[in-house]
Amino acid sequence: MFAAALSAELRLPAVHSLKEKRAVITPILEGARLRYRVASAEVAEHDAWQRSELGFAAVGRTEGHVRDILDEVERFVWSFPEVEVLAMSRQWTEEQ
Repeated sequence: MFAAALSAELRLPAVHSLKEKRAVITPILEGARLRYRVASAEVAEHDAWQRSELGFAAVGRTEGHVRDILDEVERFVWSFPEVEVLAMSRQWTEEQ
């Protein structure tokens, strides 16, 4: 079994309230869940209007499959013109 997490640090330049922020990040989180069957959540910057950090997690039988899923999620996040991606990082779990 292989598991990995993808973290996306975002800037939301056109957002001026937490309500507007939710309107921008909810389609990203829900879209990733539905399309790629990953777990997703906002993991940091909860009270900042123009910043967000989103986390995505995938589990699979092979490393290549998990890598492919996270590659797709990463491209999906980049496809939203209303967000600026500041950084993306991945963390793999150790097999026991």
